[in-house]
Amino acid sequence: MLEINQLCFRYAPIQTQWRFNITVPKGQCLAIQGPSGSGKSTLLSLIAGFLSPDEGQIFWDQRPIHTLYPWQRPVTSVFQEHNLFEHLDVFSNIGLGIHPGLKLTPNQRKAIDSGLERTGLAGFGARMPGELSGGQRQRVALLRALLRQQPILLLDEPMTGLDPETRAILYDMVLEEKQRGVTMLLASHDNEERRTLADIQWNL
Repeated sequence: MLEINQLCFRYAPIQTQWRFNITVPKGQCLAIQGPSGSGKSTLLSLIAGFLSPDEGQIFWDQRPIHTLYPWQRPVTSVFQEHNLFEHLDVFSNIGLGIHPGLKLTPNQRKAIDSGLERTGLAGFGARMPGELSGGQRQRVALLRALLRQQPILLLDEPMTGLDPETRAILYDMVLEEKQRGVTMLLASHDNEERRTLADIQWNL
């Protein structure tokens, strides 16, 4: 279970403040909705460790994780910026999410190839991020997150720029992770996306 207790963050100098209290059961997806600037991406960044809260706590399975560095947290995330490494090819970008030294087992390499094929990117492993369209970059970022197999998955507008057929494939892949017990938070303006993926909806 993911528990967020009295988590507070203030943006200076305008002193915009958010306070979050949320519980997400294991294996469920919480969809967060609200207008731009309401704090959706801020909340996900706090859970991931990219922002430090002014006060409050984050627990996973009753263990505090708010004191951990981002790479120590049982979290993987997909943000709108894609966050691909421009100097690495697609295969290495995905593999880096599995092992920071790219020391991949044959099964892990097979999983990457299978994932690329499933997401319509077969044969793209040797391409550089700069050779990809925005939608292709988004698919690579999401595939990397799914193959990391962390217990918490944070999704910030994960299907932006994707066609309906690709969305359907990725919906299935995300739902498979949820069935595996992965706990998710989804920030999305898309009604279909929230209906398809979420068990709980929360308005900011």
